[in-house]
Amino acid sequence: MARKTSFYYSFLVLPPEQRRAIIAVWDFCRAVDDAVDEEAVVAGAPTGRAAVAFWREELARAFDGREPATDAARRLQPLVAAFDLPRQAFEDVIDGVAMDLDTMRYETFDDLLQYCRRVASAVGLICIRVFGCRDERACAYALDLGVALQLTNILRDVKDDYARGRVYLPLADLRACGCTVDDLSAGVASEPVRRVVAFECRRAHDFYARARRALPDADRQRLVSAEIMRAVYFETLRRIERSGHDVFTARARVPKPIQAFIALRQWLWT
Repeated sequence: MARKTSFYYSFLVLPPEQRRAIIAVWDFCRAVDDAVDEEAVVAGAPTGRAAVAFWREELARAFDGREPATDAARRLQPLVAAFDLPRQAFEDVIDGVAMDLDTMRYETFDDLLQYCRRVASAVGLICIRVFGCRDERACAYALDLGVALQLTNILRDVKDDYARGRVYLPLADLRACGCTVDDLSAGVASEPVRRVVAFECRRAHDFYARARRALPDADRQRLVSAEIMRAVYFETLRRIERSGHDVFTARARVPKPIQAFIALRQWLWT
């Protein structure tokens, strides 16, 4: 687990066995995501639909007890039974990554919500198994927090995503805010762009609030790692807002010392 990831400090608070398991899950999901990311593909590795098929087979091997071909799947394999990991959630992650091969635009938020549920909320459903959550409400927490985190990622990465030809901001929302894809292509925080970013920030706030309301008291200690993630990403969202909803001039980042402070504060509060 690289220190540069926003999840680094949240994983540090976990007991060693859970930390190793979460890192293995994260590495597997990261490998699947990288498989369709042209900038992250390893030389000689399968790409595109071949990569999706390859990782789906690796997942099957990990769950069926056969020998996987990759280190990522081999590290995941013993955790399947140890933590009763949900196979469908992993399948959903792969389905979400596969969406990036065909879908460059999302017409409505409902369309985008399916993507967020797959690439982010599904990971949360895996993580709560590793955390040992007991309350069924932890699933609702994971679902809503996943959407909140992914919306924050989308807002932070508007510029970089557009450079790759992708627009995750729903087109219906752009139209409602008087914004066009051409406005995004200009790479300038014009008033229409700021309006749509502000609109999506409010939507992200709603999902963060929903996650907080769903946080079960019985699992509060077990979810301290997830709560650190929430707090760090929420700070990223707040920085986008404090910039005047300018997602082009600079990419919103939370410096590592501040991430460490947020993690410590959240750990003490939980």
